[in-house]
Amino acid sequence: MRPIVVYDTNVLISGMIWGGVPYNCLELAQRNRVEAVTCSEILDEFSEKLMTKFNASASRTSEIVGELLNFHQLVKITNQLKSVTADPDDDKIIECAVVGGATHIVTGDKKHLLPLGSYQGILIVRAADLLAQF
Repeated sequence: MRPIVVYDTNVLISGMIWGGVPYNCLELAQRNRVEAVTCSEILDEFSEKLMTKFNASASRTSEIVGELLNFHQLVKITNQLKSVTADPDDDKIIECAVVGGATHIVTGDKKHLLPLGSYQGILIVRAADLLAQF
């Protein structure tokens, strides 16, 4: 069975903007080595950060989101899960993983997500950790 992965917004941005290890991690999904799952809330945050922090135009942002949707399964979350009390914005990442049946959450969030290690059996790892499995 292929791993099912939720990429945190920071990994999506790093991979789509700068490349490197986060890009290589996204390539695993593009090449069907892993199954990628996301939700509209993650894509909305991704889009907002592209436009506000990286001055991407709305059309360029739409284009990049379209690229992500080529290799991500979109799931619907209810925003009811409350598990990251230190940063409620991260709840959407956890809920997306639970709803999507993920085996892994890939993140660079050293402050809130990585210290959890796992959530209900879903491993929370860095991009380099996921790549090491391949």
